[in-house]
Amino acid sequence: MSMSIWRAGAAALALTGLVNGGQALAAGPCSPSPAHEAFDVQGLKSELMVTALSCGAQDKYNSFVVKFRGKLTNEEHVLNGYFHTTYGRNAQRQHDDYITQLANVQSERGLKSGTAFCQQRLSMFDEVLVLDSAADLSNYAQAKDILQPASYLTCTAPDRPARPAAAAAASSSRNRAPARHTVRS
Repeated sequence: MSMSIWRAGAAALALTGLVNGGQALAAGPCSPSPAHEAFDVQGLKSELMVTALSCGAQDKYNSFVVKFRGKLTNEEHVLNGYFHTTYGRNAQRQHDDYITQLANVQSERGLKSGTAFCQQRLSMFDEVLVLDSAADLSNYAQAKDILQPASYLTCTAPDRPARPAAAAAASSSRNRAPARHTVRS
């Protein structure tokens, strides 16, 4: 009996932490990172590629790529930077995994939709090809319900405040003192 009460209490505490943590995250300052826009654009590009391959619209996809080549290239550089900063030596592998997972979840969605997929998605080419600028493309990508494989934290980290020299010196001298251990027998 006491074990099930403990589990219920632990579950309630975890749920409270998730709810409050989400509220704190939502309430906290988060200046969007340039990577957020890059993920949106990459998601749109992948969605259009999956649509083109599934629905025989490769010419429309090629027109999209030609029209927005500069924007697509720029956002690819931003994603490279994000993965390099976040994953270091594993950046390329993580980036490749993301691209693969992105195409996979979008393809699965297409398979689940059956013949309705092409009817629902082909109009995106008409919508995208009438956009005038790279900014329009970003806004369009952000507004669309583009399926992503995972959620990536794309807020810019706040700058770390510089520690005053006196506090740094005091901290350094405290860290040099020998540690005291209590031995119990």
